[in-house]
Amino acid sequence: MEKVTRPNIGTIATGKNLVAKQMQAKAGDLLPKHRADKESILFLHEGECVLKISGEDILLKTGEGYVIPPEIIHQIKAVTDFKGLHFMPIAIKIEFF
Repeated sequence: MEKVTRPNIGTIATGKNLVAKQMQAKAGDLLPKHRADKESILFLHEGECVLKISGEDILLKTGEGYVIPPEIIHQIKAVTDFKGLHFMPIAIKIEFF
């Protein structure tokens, strides 16, 4: 079983209803499996990662994004060192496994 690593996360901007967070991880890092009660968007601005969601492995490369539906368990594995932006409602509730 692979070791789960916490990503480095920081808030970039906060509005009345939305927040943008930057997350980054090193090549090979497996981030925690989780789900959220609201839809969010993950956008990669540097590197590559695999988004494991709904039984699929989706490779995201620099400049690509993905809309993550609510209530879907998902996990990210860094292929290379990466930096991404995660856009979400402020009122989002996230459950980790």
